[in-house]
Amino acid sequence: MEEIISEYHIPVLYRESIDNLVINKDGIYLDCTLGGGGHSEGILKELSEKGRLISIDQDQQAIDFAKKRLEKYGNKWQVFKNNFENLDTVIYMAGYDKIDGILMDIGVSSTQLDDPERGFSYRYDTKLDMRMNQNNPLSAYEVVNEYSEEALMKILFEYGEERNSRRIAKFICEAREIKKIETTGELVAIIKRAYPERAAKHPAKKTFQAIRIEVNRELEVLEKAIDKAVDSLKVGGRLGIITFHSLEDRLVKTKFKDLATACKCPPGLPICVCGGKAKVKLITKKPIIPEGNEVEFNNRAHSSKLRVVERIG
Repeated sequence: MEEIISEYHIPVLYRESIDNLVINKDGIYLDCTLGGGGHSEGILKELSEKGRLISIDQDQQAIDFAKKRLEKYGNKWQVFKNNFENLDTVIYMAGYDKIDGILMDIGVSSTQLDDPERGFSYRYDTKLDMRMNQNNPLSAYEVVNEYSEEALMKILFEYGEERNSRRIAKFICEAREIKKIETTGELVAIIKRAYPERAAKHPAKKTFQAIRIEVNRELEVLEKAIDKAVDSLKVGGRLGIITFHSLEDRLVKTKFKDLATACKCPPGLPICVCGGKAKVKLITKKPIIPEGNEVEFNNRAHSSKLRVVERIG
């Protein structure tokens, strides 16, 4: 299996993504999550001289790294600093109407996770942040120190599927009454108090995931982006989405099924009265998951899933 290895980020399901996405080598493609440029370079390598790629990222660090890596492709490649929920605007700014394929890799890059300054990881004691876009006014600090106990509990339960969400929210609110919670280390210590028993996984994993999703509006952005992506595809164009946890995959699976279903009438009606039309057909009835050697090579690939749909007329 071909691999693209980057000092910035190891792309997950690399070959599977490219093979399922690039159907027209002369086409126009969009990589919604540039990261270290691994998937973007894979797409560029598959394209002919007529083919073009647009990439999006809201992280300036990622853009600066990828520019050096991909500048050799010249005018075949354009990059925009933006959130991929605005992908329709980016496509227009790049000079196109409908395009041939779109890829979304919905994960925090290895570099972001491993950078102590970004505050994504519970493994480092650093300031609470977790912003993918450093210009975002909302950070983990505001979520932890300003959200109500009820709001915190809801976020932890819904976005982290954290069974101890009530205890953790209560302990956070009690702690911040004494002093503001400023670092990831302080937050981890509070979370551990809510886990009296020995946990198989790190006690802070689900809470950090939940806060990161809230800070970056990840599920809201993903849902909006799927609708815009499908509407931006030519007939025969494909949308591929790589997810990394059950919440994302469930959303993508449900959304794809809805877009592939014509009739939206309530069950029991003898005939269709809604006049609905399917927008896509499912290319992957079941998600594509990594092969064994990829999981061994890249630990962060173990939970990844790729789902693909194709635009129909």
